Amino acid sequence: MIVRRPAPVLGRLGPFGHPARLTVLGFLAVDLLGALLLMLPISSETAGWTDPVTAIFTATSAVCVTGLVVVDTSTYWTGFGEAVVLGLIQVGGFGIMTAASLLGLLVARRMGLRMQLVAQAETKTLRLGETRRVVIGVVAMSLGIELATAVVLTARRLATTTESFGSALYYGVFHAISAYNNAGFALHEDSLVRHATDPWIIVPITLAFILGGLGFPVVFEVYRAIRNRIGGSRVPGWSLHTKITVLSYFGLAVVGVVVVTALEWTNPGTLGPLSYPGRLLAGAFHGVSPRTAGFNSVDVGALQPTTLLVNDVLMFIGGGSAGTAGGIKVTTFALLAFVVLAEVRGQPTVHVMGRRLAASVQRQAVTVALLGVGMIMLATMVLLWLSALPLDAVLFEVVSAFGTVGLSTGITADLPTAGQLLVAAMMFLGRVGPITLASALALREHERRYELPEERPIVG
Repeated sequence: MIVRRPAPVLGRLGPFGHPARLTVLGFLAVDLLGALLLMLPISSETAGWTDPVTAIFTATSAVCVTGLVVVDTSTYWTGFGEAVVLGLIQVGGFGIMTAASLLGLLVARRMGLRMQLVAQAETKTLRLGETRRVVIGVVAMSLGIELATAVVLTARRLATTTESFGSALYYGVFHAISAYNNAGFALHEDSLVRHATDPWIIVPITLAFILGGLGFPVVFEVYRAIRNRIGGSRVPGWSLHTKITVLSYFGLAVVGVVVVTALEWTNPGTLGPLSYPGRLLAGAFHGVSPRTAGFNSVDVGALQPTTLLVNDVLMFIGGGSAGTAGGIKVTTFALLAFVVLAEVRGQPTVHVMGRRLAASVQRQAVTVALLGVGMIMLATMVLLWLSALPLDAVLFEVVSAFGTVGLSTGITADLPTAGQLLVAAMMFLGRVGPITLASALALREHERRYELPEERPIVG
């Protein structure tokens, strides 16, 4: 038995408990407030009280920036109701990016690591100045991208319709906020199907949800590198997190675009009726949308079963950490791939791009991924038991909820009440679960005071 000196254990951080717990409670409070507002008669076109299940489902979908709905957004909700939905999307996007960035910075400081986020100096605490810079950075980046996207969408709307400037502006702002926050809410019942071949609508929305899905730390670091290069300053190298996120995100995007376009090229229900340029645009859009934008420019219910399975994988992986995308995150997926590669090569440690991965990080990645798989399998079995729907549609719905994607084959409104509440719970767990779980595991890490004798059971 090996005895070690005791290491300090990270306990409660502040008078309000663990910061990850505060993230969960904060999102839950906003969710309940949004549901109460949506229940009011002023929120619906029926001029009556909205039933609690519909209100809770919609509020959860909005604050968790998912996009799954049980009622059509543009026809069921009034202007006030749509404003509540839009406000929940914005608060949810701001909240998740800010909370994840601050938790990541806090983890780095508590573990004594150097994190190139907003400050290069090594400290042991998260200082007020750093907190302020993170919050300001998230708000400035979010509003800037949303504004640019809204300008393009508004101009396109004015050029192609007879709507008033105010109506076109509302359309542009709504979809810009929804796109950047990877929410997937649209003002059309068919999402973006009517704009499937319009690059002036599809491209700005795609760029917005990609930038939101990469995460604030990555976008900030890339922006800083570009600014320094233009200004002639010395450009520091990208952090390992940024390298892994960029390579994994765009690598999976290429795979998704190629596979989805190839599988659906001749499908008469999706890409088949479009022109060749239209097929390429729609295929590219639907190849990256599951990462987790939630918009669709083709009928999801008409996708090939193989395409649905590919989408399941992409939705489960999701986007970048500290961003508006969901899933287990591309960094988690990449770290697991590096662990597998090292094991296949027979290497005792995992090396990535000139750095050695800590064993604790590897365990955290495995934990987040396996717990995600477990939750999806359990929810799928329960939903199959509650309904008579086919497996591929149910699995797609559950993965979409967990990954906070918002794509659906059209079964959401047909689910029983218990099924809709289960999907709402999966959206909430998928939104705050991976972030809080990863940070909680990192902040609770401590060394054992002793090690037991080693033994190797048979694997495989």
